[in-house]
Amino acid sequence: MTKLKELIGIMKDKASQGKAAILSKRATLSLLRATSHDSYAPPTCDHISMLLSSGDGSRATSSAAVHLLTHRLQTTQSSAVALKCLIVVHHVIKRGSFIMRDQLPYSGGGRNYLNLSKFRDKSNPVCWELSSWVRWYAKHVEQLLWASRIVGFLPTEKERVSGLTNGELLRETEALLTVLEGIGNIPDAASMEGNKLVSEIATLVEEDGVATLSEVFVRVNEFRERLAMGCLGFGEVVELVYVLNRLDRCKEILVMVVITEKQRLWDLVRELKVKVEKMEVYREEGKRTLTTHRATKSDRFALTFLNSVDLGRFPSARFL
Repeated sequence: MTKLKELIGIMKDKASQGKAAILSKRATLSLLRATSHDSYAPPTCDHISMLLSSGDGSRATSSAAVHLLTHRLQTTQSSAVALKCLIVVHHVIKRGSFIMRDQLPYSGGGRNYLNLSKFRDKSNPVCWELSSWVRWYAKHVEQLLWASRIVGFLPTEKERVSGLTNGELLRETEALLTVLEGIGNIPDAASMEGNKLVSEIATLVEEDGVATLSEVFVRVNEFRERLAMGCLGFGEVVELVYVLNRLDRCKEILVMVVITEKQRLWDLVRELKVKVEKMEVYREEGKRTLTTHRATKSDRFALTFLNSVDLGRFPSARFL
């Protein structure tokens, strides 16, 4: 039965590709070749490059290419096809033209806009195992796109980070942390050893971890400089502590990500937490103690009101 379904998948691929070739639909043919039903082989570099090149034209051409891609992703019942479509979307985010990236569907917060959180492929044991990768990888791609809309497509220039307001800097750091936390939940690949499709996904995600950690390092270092110069208001320091605690928890789950700045980042996080814990914040009503718990919505409103002068400071005192 399993071999029969694999044979049917191959026949579907050949029939669809033949139809696209006859109709001279270049973009469709490229997509079908890149997203075949083979459960073990990832898309080739040539097929991905050909798909990305379709975004170099007009907005209408890019829109049509992205529509074909997302339609195939959201209508397929094959875990192999879904994963390959997600790999292509991943490459669009990382390497696609601005016009093509702008056509990707987007939902604020990166929550399930690809609608694959309930994906199940029961064709055979391999496809069932790959289904968990589809669900996880779709969430990662969603979070990556959401973060890229907030932070900008990586890498970020240090001068740009220096020009951010404190609120923008916090928001960007939290978006990057969401990506890191998601990477920490990657499925166990032990049972899929030897599957090149899964290996390709793991490699792409590890590259995301390296790039994201590097971006976090730049922002945490910026926080260190602003804290030393007294540029952070009380409410912002509370938010910073929350961010540092989240980042600290990522230390154990990101052991597979290797970057030269990683140890420096953890040392920097520890240094900042020590400095913040020694701070004493005073207000007109008396001495207040800074906690490591995140402020509630009402607390943040009160802190914003009390700190209206501090929050209006220039983003980086180095430019004063």
